[in-house]
Amino acid sequence: MSRLNDLLRQLEANEKTAAIAKELRTEYDALADRRAFGLNFERHTPETVELPGRPVRRGDKVHVLPERGKNPTQENSRLWRVIAIDRATGVATIEDSSTEPAETQEQPATELVVVAEFRDPIYPGLASTGKVERGGDKPFHTVINAENYHALQTLLFTHRSQVDCIYIDPPYNTGNEGWIYSDKYVAGDDHYKHSKWLAFMERRLLLAKELLKPTGVIIVAIGDEEHHRLRMLMDQVFEAQNFISDVVWQGGRKNDSRYVSNGADYMLVYARDESALATADVQWSDRKQGVDDALLAASTAWAEADGNATLATTAFRSWIRSNRGRLTDGVARYNAIDSAGRVFFAGDLSSPNPRPNLRYDLVHPHTGLPVKMNPNGWRTSREAMDKLLADDRVLFGVDHTSTAYYKRFLSDQTQETVGSVFERDRRASGLHLKKVLGEGRFPNPKDHEVIARWLRIAGHADDVVLDFFGGSGTTAEAVMRLNEEDGGTRRCILVTNNEAAAADAKKLRKAGHRPGDQEWEKKGVYEYVTKPRISTVATGVRPDGSTYSEGLEQNVEFFDLRYEAPLRVSSNREFAKVAPLLWMRAGSQGRRIDDVSAGFEVADTYGVLADLDQTEPFLKALAEREASGAEIRVAFVVTDDDRLFTSVCRDLPEHVEAVRLYEAYLRNFEIEAGRSAR
Repeated sequence: MSRLNDLLRQLEANEKTAAIAKELRTEYDALADRRAFGLNFERHTPETVELPGRPVRRGDKVHVLPERGKNPTQENSRLWRVIAIDRATGVATIEDSSTEPAETQEQPATELVVVAEFRDPIYPGLASTGKVERGGDKPFHTVINAENYHALQTLLFTHRSQVDCIYIDPPYNTGNEGWIYSDKYVAGDDHYKHSKWLAFMERRLLLAKELLKPTGVIIVAIGDEEHHRLRMLMDQVFEAQNFISDVVWQGGRKNDSRYVSNGADYMLVYARDESALATADVQWSDRKQGVDDALLAASTAWAEADGNATLATTAFRSWIRSNRGRLTDGVARYNAIDSAGRVFFAGDLSSPNPRPNLRYDLVHPHTGLPVKMNPNGWRTSREAMDKLLADDRVLFGVDHTSTAYYKRFLSDQTQETVGSVFERDRRASGLHLKKVLGEGRFPNPKDHEVIARWLRIAGHADDVVLDFFGGSGTTAEAVMRLNEEDGGTRRCILVTNNEAAAADAKKLRKAGHRPGDQEWEKKGVYEYVTKPRISTVATGVRPDGSTYSEGLEQNVEFFDLRYEAPLRVSSNREFAKVAPLLWMRAGSQGRRIDDVSAGFEVADTYGVLADLDQTEPFLKALAEREASGAEIRVAFVVTDDDRLFTSVCRDLPEHVEAVRLYEAYLRNFEIEAGRSAR
């Protein structure tokens, strides 16, 4: 390795070879950073993403688009750099410096697509593409159409160490899914498919880790194919001591198994810091399946029986028989209603072992004589028995010749300790999504009730929940429905791209369409499934205008991630694109500041000072907003002067975070680009 270092230094010292030396140094550092022991894979292969619709600028990296009606070839994945654009003709001059000598050619700019390598700095903005406002002053859920790696970099500016729970359902790498890496489909017979998948996942998990709070957790769904590798990768990224659980989701026999099929998927659960999580107020318990339904049925039976316990019990037992398939045995055994309308079952009050100190007389309330007692005595002490009697938790027989029983109430059994295995039929989620959209648009979506279960178990009612493999939008629906269920104010951030399904892409290409065309984009998963699904659940109205439900009292906004020029951002010419990021950093709540042409503006949770000559009225407006009951969390100050920024910070209230624009914004993405080169 020392010899390689010497050769690299010689190349770096030569002006003619300095550029290639820089590239070699990046690859050398990546190789040198490999583990000598553990999970090893090729980390240094650059990952790229095409950005259709992004205007071509001088200096951009680009691909030449395939001819319409033709499939992409190896030549279309060749990387060029734009060295000039003739604005009059729209023709760009592009260069490939990897050849000797460098090759140049001219292409219409409309035949080029901008390419971002993940080691290049990006300067993102968000453009709103619609919203649903039905939740009053509740925080907004955010749905972002973007490549998820760049979205994660963006969220490091808005939500670093602020996310409570991450749930993701990444590609399972079965070889037949057609997930995209470096602009190519990774085939099942690719010898590097596991290495590529691990590199793909590691890049995203490293960023995800920084988004989690110290008490945050991440839940990753995975199948048999990569389960063992993912467990090792997460041990490396999150550290083995932060492993929480490996949950088995038993959902029926898998059709593709030739031998023994366990029909299982898995969910790996890790803490950001298990020692911090151990002190957090998280129950790690779940509501027993069927308890709420049984309590509601019992309440109905009690009301219809006009308080007659015998009639109510008969009607309730009839309901249990007809709903047996929906209830666990642990719930179905609560099959009686007492004179107070409480659902119970009669448990044993006898001591399981001989206990002389538990042998005492228990008097029957009607005959006044001691009731029949087990030779071992009663289960509880005299003091504990007196409390049970006072709470009407003892069930007596007709007279003293029969024993007494312990009335266990169903209302006490709503919570259960979470197990590492649970069952749920996978077919229900597909039928549910078809009902939401009014037609089948997406195969094998995840189950929103399953995700809601785990979000309820691992978190709180005011959590920030992130899913950066958003797919059909299941996580967003789960969060919205959870909020409606318990009055919570959880915020979901959901990220998905607008990739078209492989079969649709083939048809679209044959029809002469390409990514970026309107016909292509409207068939992408974001436009065709995710956005209409979340809109339908929130509003209750399907894409075709038909009624699905009454809707939910939730707020949602949809965004496209855009790539901005850093000079335009730093000169405050792209404020409208950066504005949603500032709003998200302040909590995604209330009015957003989209214009600061007046020099400053103050909203419900934050303020922006763009003209430091307006500092005094800005500070006054902040104070007035807080006096009226607003909770100002952040103040964004636009200045490149350290001294003036410090002066403004000094006059801000202590609880208000001061963020300097655009230095904090630009620096965030330059740092992340430098790290992703490794």
